[in-house]
Amino acid sequence: MNGWVLAAAVELAVAGSASLWGVSTGPLPRRAMAQNLITSALCPALLLLSQGYARPSYVDLALLMALLAPIGTLVFARLLADELADDPPRAWGLTWTAAALSAVAVVAVCVATGPGRAMVKVLVIGVLLIGGNLVASAALAGGFRGVRGG
Repeated sequence: MNGWVLAAAVELAVAGSASLWGVSTGPLPRRAMAQNLITSALCPALLLLSQGYARPSYVDLALLMALLAPIGTLVFARLLADELADDPPRAWGLTWTAAALSAVAVVAVCVATGPGRAMVKVLVIGVLLIGGNLVASAALAGGFRGVRGG
């Protein structure tokens, strides 16, 4: 086991298990926010594992997850807007912490990758991951109030 795999295991053990616990228990606002934050645990772990196991295909999976997971959260936010309007989830501290940890993982993988197309791909994943989770968190916190379905 190298440092990359150890870092991914620690991240999955701490952030992944906390997010999984939040998704499986508690009121709807907490479950919706935990579903959004689980992406912030899995994507950086995939990037770290790609370095640890020297598997570039894990980076492609992280790219797909960083692109599609916030879209799924936006769909949940739209469909659950009425239920979340009474008590919108407020987890900005967790959201910014997850964004910071994602940024640290992305920077570490970029440094290890070195300049080139692979580094650009990792940077794109970081932008999609952090930006997507911030937008999805804002949507869960009430960004769709007053929007009427067609």
